[in-house]
Amino acid sequence: MKDTGAGQDTDAEDTGAEDTGAQDAGAGKDTGAQEAGARCERVARQALGLTDLRPGQLAAMTALARGRDVLVVMPTGAGKSAIYQVPALLLPGPTVVVSPLIALQRDQVEALREHDEAAASLDAGTSAGRRRTTFESLRAGETEFLFCAPEQLARPDVVRDLAEVEPSLLVVDEAHLISSWGHDFRPDYLRLGSLARALGRPAIAALTATAAPPVRAEIAERLGLRDPLEIVQGFDRPNISLEVRRMLDDPAPEIVAAVREEAGPGIVYTAVRRQTCRLSGLLNEAGVRAAPYHAGLRRSERDDVHGRFMAGELDVVVATSAFGMGIDKSDVRFVLHAEVPGSPDAYYQEIGRAGRDGEAARAVLFYRPEDLGLQRYFTSAVPDLETLTRVAEAVAEAGPGSDRKALRERTGLSPRRLTLLLDLLERTGAVELGARRVGPAPGGPGPATAAELARRLAERRRDVERTRLEMMRRYAETGDCRRRFLLGYFGEQLADPCGDCDNCRAGTAGRQPEESGPFPAHARVVHRTWGAGEVVQVGEDRLTVLFDTAGYRELQLDAVLEQRLLTEAPPGSQLR
Repeated sequence: MKDTGAGQDTDAEDTGAEDTGAQDAGAGKDTGAQEAGARCERVARQALGLTDLRPGQLAAMTALARGRDVLVVMPTGAGKSAIYQVPALLLPGPTVVVSPLIALQRDQVEALREHDEAAASLDAGTSAGRRRTTFESLRAGETEFLFCAPEQLARPDVVRDLAEVEPSLLVVDEAHLISSWGHDFRPDYLRLGSLARALGRPAIAALTATAAPPVRAEIAERLGLRDPLEIVQGFDRPNISLEVRRMLDDPAPEIVAAVREEAGPGIVYTAVRRQTCRLSGLLNEAGVRAAPYHAGLRRSERDDVHGRFMAGELDVVVATSAFGMGIDKSDVRFVLHAEVPGSPDAYYQEIGRAGRDGEAARAVLFYRPEDLGLQRYFTSAVPDLETLTRVAEAVAEAGPGSDRKALRERTGLSPRRLTLLLDLLERTGAVELGARRVGPAPGGPGPATAAELARRLAERRRDVERTRLEMMRRYAETGDCRRRFLLGYFGEQLADPCGDCDNCRAGTAGRQPEESGPFPAHARVVHRTWGAGEVVQVGEDRLTVLFDTAGYRELQLDAVLEQRLLTEAPPGSQLR
């Protein structure tokens, strides 16, 4: 229930925590922040039973309670839900939580109800009567939390009803799904920025477990976050041992042997659907209780595999990346990859499903260089000019306020495909996207020019994706500490070797050099060809730079210095 003694301190002043969450909001720069922090602590204790808040939680809660947007990157199990639940009980209107999984929504609803907090969920299976009752309860102030999938927010009637209840907080869970830089991009998330405006622009909490710097930048841009407090906590998972096994032939026999050596449940990830059935069959023949999981299975089949795994009736699930969010099983002891994933983002998200109980776990990548070709194929698609032009012409001819359904009928494209193309056209300045309507942007380029510009954007996105795959290759082939490599990719520096990866055990990992050179980690730089970027890793003889438009590039330090390839970026330059 709402904290009636909370007051309405909802301005967006500084909470006292900058970008790491390390400072307590109660030690902020002004009395308002201190008072808001004290109220958050009281509500956390009284309503949710939280007596010891984790690093970063209080700063984020305090910012939201004062109406400031936040972007929070914390591992699963680190308390992201409490970050929005506490300020939700302090702010005057209801809270809308966007979550991609129905099962996860229902779990969160039940958890809130156990604390006597009114919560409801909305999905495609919700009856008209229950939908009506839910919104009546929201309007009456009887229900605080509404959970819904992004697909529901594409419905004009849902957006209209939500706008009428005047939510004070919009929560975007799994926020990395809005980013084309991310490993699991979902077009349905693209509408959330315009949704926030349609709802009267409440405070926004963007939450995710894994997001590299470009993903964080795009989350903020696409959601339209205003001066967000960014809190990034704990990418390191020191209880997960890292290993890469270089393979010359089919890794299946090695994978079966590795699984049989492990104790406890685990996940085997593979890049293609047919491999899930093949590997699970081989594991069952070896006496391991295994089942396949991929998006091509019927929902009932996927639900059955998920349920049996969570209940301990399966030892191993062999899956594509479709087996992901919502797998909150604390005792997963190993995650094996039969092929190299498309990026360190995807890899780190997937191995992070191991060892959530804090006990020792293992992550093993079975690496064949030829498997990189499959991932390059996955990133090769670029929309053709004819289709882009057709969509741009359809928008121009329909005029302002065109209905998306009418555009789908006019172009013959699926909802997902149309959303992706409209997003590209919006970025050219040719299209304006609202929560429900689409229209031509005043003064924007014509259809033919817009299509050409959109195709160039898609080509650049593809090229950047390939640089992320190159970083995955570097991870697989490095002789240095693997944990240090992964943490550096996400913007965290580890000076000493971790001691618990195969390279550290083999003695090939060295100590990170002191950052006394001209280009330390996080320095903003400019390259004569690739433009502005940020140094993400500093090695003994090389730099890795994330360029704003060219992606990740590895540069030899000697060449950088001798040829003056990099210069310091102007003050205030930011990743875009």
